[in-house]
Amino acid sequence: MATLILVRHGRSTANTAGLLAGWTPGVALDERGAEQAAALPGRLAGVPLAAAVTSPLQRCRETLAPLLAARPELELHTDERIGECHYGDWSGRKLAELSEEPLMKIVQRHPSAAAFPGGESMRAMQARAVDAVRDWNDRVEEQHGSDAVFLMCSHGDIIKSLVADALGMHLDLFQRIHVDPCSVTAIRYTPTRPFVFRLGDTGDFGGLVRRPAAEPVASDKDTEDAGNAVVGGGAGAA
Repeated sequence: MATLILVRHGRSTANTAGLLAGWTPGVALDERGAEQAAALPGRLAGVPLAAAVTSPLQRCRETLAPLLAARPELELHTDERIGECHYGDWSGRKLAELSEEPLMKIVQRHPSAAAFPGGESMRAMQARAVDAVRDWNDRVEEQHGSDAVFLMCSHGDIIKSLVADALGMHLDLFQRIHVDPCSVTAIRYTPTRPFVFRLGDTGDFGGLVRRPAAEPVASDKDTEDAGNAVVGGGAGAA
C-alpha cells in the first residue's frame, strides 16, 4: 500500500506561549515555525508526492504553504479527521495550569480513559485519525498505485496516536512517543502490518541537548523532567 508522510505543523505562537491551542482560531506559526515550514520543500525534495492532506487549522495550512508553492501541481485536500484533538474547556489554557487538574494524571497515565470536558475522548481522537489514514491510503493507492507517497500535516497528539496504532501499541502507551514541530514521520502500510520508517525526524539532533531552565521555552523540559508528556506536542527545540 501507499507510504504516508506525517508532518507536524511548525512551531506555533501557542507552543511558545505554553498554551494548549486545540481548535482555537487564529493560532499561527511563530518566526521559528515559519523558518521550519520554509525548509520543508528542501527536506522533501527527493520525495514524489501523490497528494497532500491537511488539518483545517491555520498552523497546518501555513506549514504546507511553502511546499505547495514549490509544487504547484500538488493538490491540497482538507480532512477534519486529522484536525487537533478537541480539548473542549481546556482549549486556550496554559499548560502549567492544566498540570494541576486531576484529569491530567489520567491523560498522562491512562489516556484511553481520558475525555476532555466539553470536548472529545482520546480514544475518539485516535479512532477518527486512523480512519482518515486508512481511507486516504485506499484512495491514493487506487489513484496512484501501491508505490505512491502522500503527505498529511497534522498535530502532535494526532501523530503520536497514529504511530501508536502503527506500532500495535495500546493508546495508554502513546505518551511515550514524542514528535517535534515540523518533524517528519513515515509509515508504510501493507496488507498485513504497517512499518514505521521515520519517527519525529527533524534532521537536527540539537533537540537532544537539554536546554537551560532559564530559556523561555523551558516548559517542555520541566514537564519531561516530571515524567509527563507535553499535551498537544510542545514547542520542540529552540
